[in-house]
Amino acid sequence: MSASGLGLWQVSGVQTDWHRSLAQAIRDPAELLRRLELGHMADRYSNGAASEFALLVPRSFLARMQIGDASDPLLRQVLPVDDELQPVSGFVVDAVSDASFRTAPGLLHKYSGRALMIAAGSCAVNCRYCFRRHYPYGDEPRRLDDWEPALAQLRADSSISELLLSGGDPLMLTDLRLSQLVDRVEDVPHLKRLRIHTRLPIVLPDRVTDELLRILKESRLTPVVVVHANHSNEVVADCADALRRLVRAGITVLNQSVLLRKVNDSVDALAGLSESLINLGVIPYYLHQLDRVAGAAHFEVDPAVGRRLIRELRARVPGYAVPRYVQEIAGEAHKTVIE
Repeated sequence: MSASGLGLWQVSGVQTDWHRSLAQAIRDPAELLRRLELGHMADRYSNGAASEFALLVPRSFLARMQIGDASDPLLRQVLPVDDELQPVSGFVVDAVSDASFRTAPGLLHKYSGRALMIAAGSCAVNCRYCFRRHYPYGDEPRRLDDWEPALAQLRADSSISELLLSGGDPLMLTDLRLSQLVDRVEDVPHLKRLRIHTRLPIVLPDRVTDELLRILKESRLTPVVVVHANHSNEVVADCADALRRLVRAGITVLNQSVLLRKVNDSVDALAGLSESLINLGVIPYYLHQLDRVAGAAHFEVDPAVGRRLIRELRARVPGYAVPRYVQEIAGEAHKTVIE
């Protein structure tokens, strides 16, 4: 769902710098290539793929791409290409079986002790390998009161101690709306931790506002923020500043990445990312094997290559900088470690 398709509950509130940054994001593939001085390769992007899953690139993320480099690892993550339109056996719409774990509107319960809310139906960037690129966000809550069935489900299950906010991206909510949702969640007495899975500190760093930090620090729930960067070129400049703010606020910040062909499928790329994260105080948490979602087959890396890369990575960086190489297998009780 595009930002313009969000409900009023999600987008109303005071206009802030990050709202303006989002409004100024690049939405035209031809414009993206022109700004990178790659207009000559306009035939490499796909109007068909862009019409199925729109391009969306904040200018901050664009500024970290290399001018004139058609193989830039950040560009590859966001540029629509014809490969997305080719059906490939084993690549499906619901790659991780989200639908089978939906226990209430907007609520998924896959793992013991944890539940997940689809808190927003949009992102600030449209990653071409997104495992929820086909998710039916229009079926999920859009107003605060619509969350009551999910909250009732949480209250009824005392085994759940941690709630994940995901999407889409939960930080697409305004600070006011996020605060209101967190207030409701805090009323569930057996919840102890709040985990926020977000790409916004990476692609739209000015989303890390003073008010967001206050919400997280003052919550009775222990906050954990899981960001998503795939390459060291992402975690520089204003992105690095945003991550430092989260870390220096005393919030645990983890990173999860996806192993992507021609993006980070080399030990140099993975080591560079881990070093950059550790230098900012961010813990490399997971390296995911690609979820086999329809449209993303051209990003897949053979797990045998992934295992080799992890072995090589261990020889390059400290043990605490080596992420766990995992795969999500529907129905399993936890992420499966591929090693």
